[in-house]
Amino acid sequence: MTQILRFAQNDICFRSLPQYSTESAVRKMIQAAMRFVHSVLQNFYCTKSRLRTYTQIMEKITLNNKIECPVIGIGTFMLSPAEAENSVREALKMGYSLVDTANAYMNERACGRAIKSSGLKREEVFLSTKLWASEFENPNAVDETLERLGMDYVDLLYIHQPAGNWLSGYRLLEKAYREGKAKSIGISNFEGKYIEELETKWEIAPQFIQVEAHPYFTQKDLRKTLDKHGIRLMSWYPLGHGDKSLLEEEIFKTLGEKYGKSPAQVILRWHTQMGFVVIPGSKNVAHIKDNLNILDFTLTADEMAEIAKLDKGVRYYNRTDEQLAQFAAWQPEYEKA
Repeated sequence: MTQILRFAQNDICFRSLPQYSTESAVRKMIQAAMRFVHSVLQNFYCTKSRLRTYTQIMEKITLNNKIECPVIGIGTFMLSPAEAENSVREALKMGYSLVDTANAYMNERACGRAIKSSGLKREEVFLSTKLWASEFENPNAVDETLERLGMDYVDLLYIHQPAGNWLSGYRLLEKAYREGKAKSIGISNFEGKYIEELETKWEIAPQFIQVEAHPYFTQKDLRKTLDKHGIRLMSWYPLGHGDKSLLEEEIFKTLGEKYGKSPAQVILRWHTQMGFVVIPGSKNVAHIKDNLNILDFTLTADEMAEIAKLDKGVRYYNRTDEQLAQFAAWQPEYEKA
């Protein structure tokens, strides 16, 4: 590149130009052209380098069916279609490759649009969604979900709640898995008696469970069951639902100063080192970027042990049987095509 620029500036360039061109005008024209070429090449190499860097550092876990999943992704809970589309689009630009959505979030079409406009190959994105309880007895639920996403398959398909005829919903997952419409399957919010019952009825064990998890509530009892079957945990409320008391714990401040990270980044790193997959959602592009910037440091065993002392066994969200009944009756209003 340097040689090309030097050659362009050499007087020989001007001697070979038509005589009616003035030297000063041509020199300006060449300098402008060089600036443009330099800018294009610089942007190309910077973009290529940035994407290569994120690809190299992204950590993945291997599921019980040998499929790999990134340890951190972009969540879309409580995001409008417009917000979800923007967040997913920007996240994929930064190097994210896991996107989590759901029937109930009513933004699946938006997530699909963002993925398609990203320029990434389908196999470069790990896409996760969830069937809502009102869809469990709909034989076309999976195909309708795929149509909204604009995809032929999803990488992970959950049933969202143990509400209504949830076993029928799980059978839809197993069918989708056998047909290749879901590369892996999961259960969401199936703790306690629900996963115990499902254990006795599943034909295909799930690869994931999505539940509330954070340093105040590490799901100790649940993880005993998960470990038996190689089921992975995906965390929601990973930062304690924005609880200041968790973010202001002294250990996270201390570790943040040590590693040059925020308390939130330290907590997200704790999740990944626990073996959890974490999907923090945001419509703030700066926060989305910060959430990804957690894989360049490692907490020591002693530091992980100190964080473990924070576990209170107390969750932020306590679902009731009455709510489960309401979930079964509620029908999401999907974004129109």
